[in-house]
Amino acid sequence: MDLGNVIKNIRKQKGLTQNEFASLCGITQTYLSQIESNLKEPNLSTLKSIGEQLNVPLPILFFLSMTEEDVQPNKRKAFQIVSPSVKSLVNEFFAV
Repeated sequence: MDLGNVIKNIRKQKGLTQNEFASLCGITQTYLSQIESNLKEPNLSTLKSIGEQLNVPLPILFFLSMTEEDVQPNKRKAFQIVSPSVKSLVNEFFAV
């Protein structure tokens, strides 16, 4: 799962600096940097705040952050086929 990178990419697409976004979420810039670098896993309340500030529901953040390693080996081929189209659709729908 690459949640930190997804958060960072959406934040940047929205034109927010780490300082600005951290302030909106009620966390420090250092903590946000650690989240975006996948060094720290945020708790649920922090994730909810991040999702709200990005205007992206948590299930969508989780889906966008899924990697092949998150999928059972016998389902990875289907994931490889379906994932790009679904992620593109989700990005369109949520203007991520």
